[in-house]
Amino acid sequence: MGVVYLTALLVFTGCMLLLDHRFRLFYWRDPVAAAVVTVAGVAFFLLWDAFGIAQGIFFRGDAAIATGIELAPEMPLEEPVFLLFLVVCTMVVYTGAARILAVRRRRRAEVTT
Repeated sequence: MGVVYLTALLVFTGCMLLLDHRFRLFYWRDPVAAAVVTVAGVAFFLLWDAFGIAQGIFFRGDAAIATGIELAPEMPLEEPVFLLFLVVCTMVVYTGAARILAVRRRRRAEVTT
């Protein structure tokens, strides 16, 4: 039972990447830029976590569905995987919403002209 959360994170990240592939939103539109954004985002949030842990704000806690493996004190293995999911999900949702809004604006402009 200790890998449920990690497995779920990996499956959901895969699902976001499938959506990305289907609609060419983030990685399949510009892989280099997407990789830079992903690495920068995950690094930023890992630094944020490290700062919170150092300040005594963030704690690992105990969860039966987690692996229990720590990369550092109070930093579970699942944390960077969650941060990867967070960044990928945010960028797929953002680029998808931007595309939908652009299509709506274009249709409105066609109707008014």
